[in-house]
Amino acid sequence: MNNALEVLKREFKPYRLTKKKNVTIIDSTSGTFVVKEKKDNKVANAYEYLISRNFDYFPKLTQENREDVNVFEYVEDIPMPKEQKAIDMIDLVALLHNKTTYFKEVTEDKYKEIYENLKDNIIYTENYYNFLYEKLIEEVYPSPSHYLLLRNIYKIFQSLEFCTQQLDEWFEQAHDEQKTRVAFIHNNLETDHFIKNTREYLISWEKSKIDSPVLDLIGFYEKEYMNLNFEPILERYFRAYPLNPSEKHLFFIVISIPPIINLEGSEMNITREIRKKLDYMFKTENLVKNLLPPNNGDR
Repeated sequence: MNNALEVLKREFKPYRLTKKKNVTIIDSTSGTFVVKEKKDNKVANAYEYLISRNFDYFPKLTQENREDVNVFEYVEDIPMPKEQKAIDMIDLVALLHNKTTYFKEVTEDKYKEIYENLKDNIIYTENYYNFLYEKLIEEVYPSPSHYLLLRNIYKIFQSLEFCTQQLDEWFEQAHDEQKTRVAFIHNNLETDHFIKNTREYLISWEKSKIDSPVLDLIGFYEKEYMNLNFEPILERYFRAYPLNPSEKHLFFIVISIPPIINLEGSEMNITREIRKKLDYMFKTENLVKNLLPPNNGDR
């Protein structure tokens, strides 16, 4: 990256370089460009495919032949409330999925693999919290953080029971399906990866791939659940790109699996960690109750 920047500096003769997260912004008399380290041709290949599907909502590559960096056109982001940005972004994500969706044949083994992976995750989480509970319950004078966890650990086990029941129901529903829906997914959604100017853009396509569109929703929710009210965001997405019952069911199961709480560090940091993870579970439970069909959402 550094060697490439030196070459670009000689080429563009910039009057300002700005480092922003993992990119460098070059301001020069030739224009403004964004430089990002390049590990492979995934971005260029993604762009080529998306253009073939009439989706071009991304900053253009200006020099595709470079081996070690990608050079993009710079797009100025118009400031807007985070909630509005999320709504605009989910509209674009639904368009991406609509433009690139197709069905592929699968066998029962594929659904069994998903089932077993999630089942293993649930069992691991349950064993972790069982061990933790047995350890904490023996404390005569628990710390404030441990007391907070003990008071609310019922919610963890309640969520695990819900996930186990729902996963069994999902597999019973899905395993006979002979086709599954896939799309080109961004796979790195967050509001910082959406830019709006005269039109909308998604940036940071390095993790993009063809897979279930549900994965985009899961990743977005897990990154931004604390910052946004996801109910209107998901309702808007479901109107533009309706998930079938199996897909919607799977989404709510995955986000309902309790996150692992790390009890290492200072007392203040541990307490914050517990509060954050508990907030995730309570917020997710309310979301599931409001959006999952009644016959699937009893908790």
